[in-house]
Amino acid sequence: MSPFTGSAAPTSDWRHLRVDLTDGVATVTLARPDKLNALTFEAYADLRDLLAELSRERSVRALVLAGEGRGFCSGGDVDEIIGATLSMDTAQLLDFNRMTGQVVRAVRECPFPVIAALHGVAAGAGAVLALAADFRVADPSARFAFLFTRVGLSGGDMGAAYLLPRVVGLGHATRLLMLGDAVRAPEAERIGLISELTDEGRADEAARMLARRLADGPALAHAQTKALLTAELDMPLAAAVELDASTQALLMNGEDYAEFHAAFTEKRPPKWRGR
Repeated sequence: MSPFTGSAAPTSDWRHLRVDLTDGVATVTLARPDKLNALTFEAYADLRDLLAELSRERSVRALVLAGEGRGFCSGGDVDEIIGATLSMDTAQLLDFNRMTGQVVRAVRECPFPVIAALHGVAAGAGAVLALAADFRVADPSARFAFLFTRVGLSGGDMGAAYLLPRVVGLGHATRLLMLGDAVRAPEAERIGLISELTDEGRADEAARMLARRLADGPALAHAQTKALLTAELDMPLAAAVELDASTQALLMNGEDYAEFHAAFTEKRPPKWRGR
């Protein structure tokens, strides 16, 4: 993401999200607990724009995406989105679906790790948001449901048919996207959909701890690792190892690489600068 901006100032008030930025860690909370944090058109747009702004700002080194109340996110709001889409023409529907995809791309392409803190339901678009994150930290109450076929739509929504097979394998992805059955935390951990399973009610705390660890680490190394993980999903081996070589050569010229050697020699922890 380019750091260059035009005339618009950074947004100071996000009406459809709660945003906190402390010491390099951004916490973005979906805050409609009475609706199980169901997403509206405006919430999608805010997520898209927020991630773009944070990516340009370069002060964020890790981001926690959480949900307030009884669950993470129940997906798109049935009344405000599904009801509204029934009266849209094809061009409007394409604009909407492209916007939801832009949110997932923003999660995958932002230059910092994203950690989904999960409890309760992560359904529909909420399940895909969690899937797009780099880490999924969940407590035993968490359950995933890719519900798109249950409403008569393709299971391949918002990039789910691209991302899910790469996380859990084609067989599990076919079952989850085709049938739309809920997957509870123990099975989600078994098939690799959960990165870390916590004790009851501890997902937010564990996600914050992981974010702190990442934010205190070598930010440029993390950003490049994330970029390579995404870019190399569809590359042949020869192209992947060449990209790895180019990336490592650039990082070996960086301050953090030299700092590691100095710290090792002086027998002290490195002071990472993200450069």
